[in-house]
Amino acid sequence: MITKKVNNVEDAIKGIESGMTIMFGGFGLCGIPENTIAALVNTSISDLTCISNNAGVDDFGLGLLLQKKQIKKMISSYVGENAEFERQMLSGELEVELTPQGTLAERCRAAQAGIPAFFTPAGYGTEVAEGKEAREFNGKMHIMEEAFKADFAIVKAWKGDEAGNLIFKGTARNFNACMAGAGKITIAEVEELVPVGSLDPNQIHIPGIMVQRIFQGEKFEKRIEQLTVRKKV
Repeated sequence: MITKKVNNVEDAIKGIESGMTIMFGGFGLCGIPENTIAALVNTSISDLTCISNNAGVDDFGLGLLLQKKQIKKMISSYVGENAEFERQMLSGELEVELTPQGTLAERCRAAQAGIPAFFTPAGYGTEVAEGKEAREFNGKMHIMEEAFKADFAIVKAWKGDEAGNLIFKGTARNFNACMAGAGKITIAEVEELVPVGSLDPNQIHIPGIMVQRIFQGEKFEKRIEQLTVRKKV
């Protein structure tokens, strides 16, 4: 059995260079590959194009890469809770391509499946459609969106085995599932790494063929972007 296991996060990010395009799984702070992001923050890599639903918060996740000005361009669906992301976008320091959330997910999935492009009605007649081919299907106009071309896809899973098979937990599945295999090299950061044969094949969400490197993270923070509770009665 081919093993995809690497010894640590430093080995996992070997080959990532300045100017590359990288996908980051997660939604807000849920399911983000935080150990891998922290390792990239400790490097001198810069001018990255990052594909992610959003950019976390100011002091965690991709927000740390933004603080160090390591990101040149963000391809996201919204600015979210990151004030630094918003500041850099409005000041022109950061190039931002805002994409409808469903389109963002499908461009990832298309890359994963080897589909070069697809048509969607989302964004037709708006700035999103500028410069893109438009066609009519069943009486409705659609625009053509191309699959992403990423050098690396970095995902986070709850559990994985040394062959790269992955299981996500709850809503942490989010963009991780469609990004795995969507880059030339996929790095999987897992909370628990087990020997091959330990996982129930019926429970596996992503097969190991989609993953090139896998490692167990050292620590994980279960942060919540906005804690909302009921008033005390």
